[in-house]
Amino acid sequence: MRNKISIRLFAAICCLILPLVSLGQEKAYPPQYGKPFKGVPDRRDVILYQVNTRAFSKTGDFAGVTARLDAIKNLGVNVIYLMPIYPVGKLKGANSPYATMDYDSVGKEFGSLQDLRKLVDGAHKRNIAVMLDIVANHTSWDHPWIEKPGYYVRDSVGQIKYPETWRDVAQLDFKNQELRLSLIHSMKSWVYKANIDGFRCDYADGPPLDFWKQVNDSLKTIKTHKLLMLAEGSSPKYLGVGFDYFFGFNYFGNLKSIFNKNKSVKSIDALNERDYKGAAEGQAVVRYLTNHDVNGSDGTPLDLFGGKKGSMAAFVVTAYMKGIPMIYNGQEIGTPFRLTFPFTSKSIDWSLEETNKEVLADYKRVVNFWNKNKTVRRGEMTSYSSDDVCVFTKVLDGEKVLVLSNLRNKSVDYNLPTSLTGNWIDVFGNKKTVLPAQVKLEPYQYMVLKIKH
Repeated sequence: MRNKISIRLFAAICCLILPLVSLGQEKAYPPQYGKPFKGVPDRRDVILYQVNTRAFSKTGDFAGVTARLDAIKNLGVNVIYLMPIYPVGKLKGANSPYATMDYDSVGKEFGSLQDLRKLVDGAHKRNIAVMLDIVANHTSWDHPWIEKPGYYVRDSVGQIKYPETWRDVAQLDFKNQELRLSLIHSMKSWVYKANIDGFRCDYADGPPLDFWKQVNDSLKTIKTHKLLMLAEGSSPKYLGVGFDYFFGFNYFGNLKSIFNKNKSVKSIDALNERDYKGAAEGQAVVRYLTNHDVNGSDGTPLDLFGGKKGSMAAFVVTAYMKGIPMIYNGQEIGTPFRLTFPFTSKSIDWSLEETNKEVLADYKRVVNFWNKNKTVRRGEMTSYSSDDVCVFTKVLDGEKVLVLSNLRNKSVDYNLPTSLTGNWIDVFGNKKTVLPAQVKLEPYQYMVLKIKH
């Protein structure tokens, strides 16, 4: 009798415990490929480079990116992020790289896992970290999870819903804990099997905030890797759940208004205050002049920010004022045409390196100063902007960097505060410069100076 009671009690306990064990239990991970990369930069020192693999080369694959790693290194970049590398769904599809059919595989159009590893290895050898783009909010309609009960949001008649206006993808249901753990398992698996260094999390506004905290908390348990995490969301709330960065949607929109609607340059000051509210040391906004979305929908930096001269004036502010600068592939050579969705019709013409060599030289010069000068990366920023000219200082360890950038296509006389007049060193010309009380700046002219104090 006692044995029967014990067996029944044991069975009852198992019925209660096993579902909890299966829910919390992690599946096995792939063995670690290669050695964890020790060169991931401090999050305060990142120069980010977005790679749109489909449009990056004529072959549209990993090999096309690997072949240009030296050029990326020579630009001064220390982190790249690859747009989604996964198989793209076909059912109800629009050939969007953001319609993931399998979170755990490499899309054949890009190559193999070995090709991805070769790219990552090549980047690491050049002291460049590699992040992957994860599309956690939705999947393609032919993802295997479609058959799993409870994985997708359904309407009143039981049909799976799609997010926003994107009919080519199905909306995942984050009330389902098993789904969450499956996504996190896939992300962690890439760290092991491809030795990657972080994630750019697409459409972070879609999944609930507590899911992203769960993601970041789980990834932090990988003690062998230093991972960088970027939320493609527009709010500093993402910094509160463990992300290093969030996306500068608001900065980009504000900069467009400065250039095209004559909005006051001082408006950046208020944006800086909002974006950095509650930010911890090193947490930042990733700011840009273009990316894969706005390049196709809005135009190139040349279209939006005053051609070659204006876009460089804008990039100096974007890189140096407050944030982590991001360059979209082809921007550095002044690509004059848009790379439009789904990014298969036209590839970057890298021969423009010669045609637009002065543009590339300017980008290298600006990035090089970011890399070699700790003050411009980490110094305390004070703004002195006018309605037309972005002016600010960065101060750190007895050095002061001063940036003046005229964001108007006209000459502007800027009245310099007394504390900023006098002797400076022009960092690009490496020559002494005396600043008077009033500085005349030509259309889209910028100046970057430094001084010991």
